Amino acid sequence: MDPQAGTLSAADHAVPAARVGVGVLLVEGGQRVLLTLRVLPPEAECWSIVGGKLDYLESLEQCAIRETREEVGVDIAIQSLLCVTEHRLPAEHQHWISPAFLAQIVHGTPCNCEPRKTHEVRWFPIDALPPNLTMTAQNAIEAYKRRSAPGLTPLCWANYGSGGF
Repeated sequence: MDPQAGTLSAADHAVPAARVGVGVLLVEGGQRVLLTLRVLPPEAECWSIVGGKLDYLESLEQCAIRETREEVGVDIAIQSLLCVTEHRLPAEHQHWISPAFLAQIVHGTPCNCEPRKTHEVRWFPIDALPPNLTMTAQNAIEAYKRRSAPGLTPLCWANYGSGGF
């Protein structure tokens, strides 16, 4: 298995493998969410929550903390798991399993630390979000909004792409 490419070796017939991408929804005062405008696929030119690829033997929480520091330069405290999105993009030859965590900034001010991967980092009012959100951002924000809705569970599983469960 080539951990960088997400594929099995040539000896294993170069079969694409599903990857894990961990997301972090940063919320300020229950009113604003931090989003990043993606440069690269999947979902280039869409606004996303902070996050990135899980490294070999890294825990989901460690990945969330590392990716947040790398992308936007802040330290966080994870509060809970919000949802998990299974995201299949056959046209882009990508298949992602994406847990998303709710977290708060404990140190630092967000900035764009990866300009070749991210056009912009910006706070948005939770009731005035851009229309071009990634699937993982949509799911994490909806899960966050449901947390306070009576009778609904805060944890979700969303399946996107060809085929069902």
